[in-house]
Amino acid sequence: MSEPNGWLPTAGLRSVGEQQDRTAVKLPAAENGQGQRNWLARRGLLLGAMSLLVLIAATAYILTRNRSAHAKAPKITSLAVLPLKNLSGDPAQEYFADGMTEEVIGRLSMIRGLRVISRTSVMQFKDTVLLAPEIARKLGVDALVEGSVIREGDRIRVHAQLIRASTDEHFWSETYDRELGDALTLESEVARSIAQRVEVTVSGEERARLVAARQVSPEAYESYLQGMFAKGNRRAEIEKRIAWFNESIRKDPAFAQAYVGLASAYEALGTVYVGAPPSETRPKVINAARTALELDPDLADAHVLLANIYMRQWKWTEAETEYRRALDLNPNDAAAHDRFSDWLLCHGRMEEALAWARRARDLDPLGTSGHTIGWTLFNAHRYDEAIREFRDVLAVRPDDRLPLWPLGWALIGNHQADEAIPELEEAVSVTNRSPGVISALIWAYAQAGRRADAVQLLGELKKRQQTGYVPAGAFVHAYLGLGDNDEAFTWFERAYEEQSNILIYIKVFPLYDPLRGDPRFQDLVRRVGLN
Repeated sequence: MSEPNGWLPTAGLRSVGEQQDRTAVKLPAAENGQGQRNWLARRGLLLGAMSLLVLIAATAYILTRNRSAHAKAPKITSLAVLPLKNLSGDPAQEYFADGMTEEVIGRLSMIRGLRVISRTSVMQFKDTVLLAPEIARKLGVDALVEGSVIREGDRIRVHAQLIRASTDEHFWSETYDRELGDALTLESEVARSIAQRVEVTVSGEERARLVAARQVSPEAYESYLQGMFAKGNRRAEIEKRIAWFNESIRKDPAFAQAYVGLASAYEALGTVYVGAPPSETRPKVINAARTALELDPDLADAHVLLANIYMRQWKWTEAETEYRRALDLNPNDAAAHDRFSDWLLCHGRMEEALAWARRARDLDPLGTSGHTIGWTLFNAHRYDEAIREFRDVLAVRPDDRLPLWPLGWALIGNHQADEAIPELEEAVSVTNRSPGVISALIWAYAQAGRRADAVQLLGELKKRQQTGYVPAGAFVHAYLGLGDNDEAFTWFERAYEEQSNILIYIKVFPLYDPLRGDPRFQDLVRRVGLN
């Protein structure tokens, strides 16, 4: 009887097994050894295959876990480049490390999809002992860049690394070694690497600007950095910076950034704190900025400098065009946001001005943008808010005493002259007795009933005028504070002739309110182009 296919009885199995055992015993030794070797080989193959499967499975698990962790990590949309450490062994090379820091920030700032904190704020953390997560919280960023610079003769080495703020994870690092003449190219490479690593979207136009770099004479670059990071804001110190920039231009006449530095230094000479005549400084700012743009039309800083002067010349449309071009080229430029806010303020567009000033503070949380917010609030007659803002700025940056001057104006506007006086007296001292600041103190003295003190300070301005330049605006405010409006209008005309800085605020400055019904004042507003 046949059995179903594939089935054998147990007895049959034992019989076959016994036959195989007996046959194996009768095999010669050589054949038996060959069988063992084959069996060992098959076992080795089996174990190797199993090990490979385990390795593949483990690798897949790790990759999946890493992808999952990466997917869970928040996207980086903001970062700060901390001051690069000078490891050259020479403290005199600090300016070089600071210059590299600024240039990397400038490159990254061109990317619209990334919020990049300005140099003014990050320099507060130079040589800090704070941990990365704490710094990131203070600056409100997702990631930090930190690193070092070593300069040896005409060679530079930069090490940079990226740190995720939430976890303190160092997730990228790179070292770059270049000739000093290739410094601008090196800075471009660092910025590109960071942009790629944080996976930010970069447009074709942004990429082109990001990679654009040229060689610069090492000697010219050295002089440029000396000018950029020279200390002090007194006239003699600014003139020293001007000399450095001119030296850089002499060594490399095609180095566009040296002209930007020169324009910026000339602009500083014309501020209320230094008080050089506009006729002396403004043409030089314009010439240097235009030369820079002829060499490199994409320098946002040069467009901002041009806009600043155009605004003071009451070329309102040209100024707006330059500000918007700067913001297009560098959407993270805190200074461009800050100055465009001022342009809006001059036109009485208060809420827009505040919005732009607050964007500037987002980019420069520990910098000077708080001044502009306070100044805008003051001109909007929001005195209490302005006073709080200025006091907050002074608390955050106690070494910066310049906000004392606008704080004094806000206190005067709020009928708190007695409180304004000590603030303005300190401001007069720290600004080397700036005529503009003295005029605010005259106003405060007069409002507080200290007329004799006010008249004495006016006498100081008149005496100084005999031997040097005193801005007409200082006399405008002095006489308005003393209640002599007719004399003030005489000085308003002189201020108009010299295109005084004060006249850009003629439409909004709150302390001019009593004059707004006077036809002479209305005519002045019209001539300035703000009627």
